[in-house]
Amino acid sequence: MKNIFSCLVLISLFISCNKTKTGSLIVNGQIDGLKKGTVYLQKFKDTLLVSVDSIQLNGNSNFTLVDDIESPEIYYIAMEKSGDNRISFFGEKGEISISSKLAKFTSSAKIEGSSNQLLLEEHAKMIQQFNGRQLDLMKEKFDAQKINDHELFSKLEKEEKNLIKRKYFYTINFAVNNADVEIAPYLALTELYNTNIKYLDTINNSLSKNVKSSKYGVQLEEFIQKIKKTE
Repeated sequence: MKNIFSCLVLISLFISCNKTKTGSLIVNGQIDGLKKGTVYLQKFKDTLLVSVDSIQLNGNSNFTLVDDIESPEIYYIAMEKSGDNRISFFGEKGEISISSKLAKFTSSAKIEGSSNQLLLEEHAKMIQQFNGRQLDLMKEKFDAQKINDHELFSKLEKEEKNLIKRKYFYTINFAVNNADVEIAPYLALTELYNTNIKYLDTINNSLSKNVKSSKYGVQLEEFIQKIKKTE
């Protein structure tokens, strides 16, 4: 009887260890240099960051994490449940591949399989150029102040204000031009939340029917209505 019980336990453990994960979002990843530790798949539910799946690695740097996703949204890969060192990516239905290095966990991440992620990276690359120029202008303004060159300072300040406007309009146009994918309402919520309501309306009105009913599409509509009620 004891032997039969032991066999049943072993069979149960074998089945549980070989159980295939299922979900509409499948993240296949590899972290070069990580041989032991726990990797988490996280996302925001309301305002709380929660882990929706995890896997403990022991001698193998490859992992698979899954979740049931209704519409594309931002996910995170983390090595610590509450750590700040996370890889963010736009998750969507299907398989997504993520590779990274332990030494440069976030900066070396390469993400494939998400159309929204490609657009997000394209937008981020241009914004980085805007931000780089803005930092240069701030330094030039500081130097102008040191030598009391008020004319140069005023000129640089005007250039900086125009640069900020150009950055805003770039994001607005980018969202409108990609109104058939979920990155449009996402950018409106994360990059343009403090802009003029008419621009948010422009983006919202340009969204396709499917995007309007997505997670970020619904949130954008709610956000706009909330603003209008307080005006």
